[in-house]
Amino acid sequence: MRTGIRVLLGLTTVAALTFGGSAAASAAAVPSIWKWGPVYSTDGHAEARGKVALAQSGFVVYGSLEDTLGSGCSWAQVRALSARGKVSTASYYNCVPGKGTFRKDYGAVLTIKVRACRGTATRPTGRCSRWKTVYTQGG
Repeated sequence: MRTGIRVLLGLTTVAALTFGGSAAASAAAVPSIWKWGPVYSTDGHAEARGKVALAQSGFVVYGSLEDTLGSGCSWAQVRALSARGKVSTASYYNCVPGKGTFRKDYGAVLTIKVRACRGTATRPTGRCSRWKTVYTQGG
């Protein structure tokens, strides 16, 4: 009887390690936070970097925007394509030397792109980087 219990306990332990290990390995293969950046404006005086995080209601883009010139403003623009085909763009600016932060919440998205620009306190006026893809569904 004792041998039967030992064998049963041994098989249970092996099964738990096998199933637990594969679940942990598959969970580690799917990240829930993606880092991005740095993205620089074409003149190099605006720098944006951050993370895309999976949230309960969709995705959150966190970032910092640094202005190194001191005159004019640095801009970060975030563009997302929703699962319904709608394009949404949000813009953030920093007009003082140093870092500022931003955050944008999205629902279900297919892609998220970011670019850095220079501009005034009212709008980006140019010297923009190319759009950098920071998240793509399935890739």
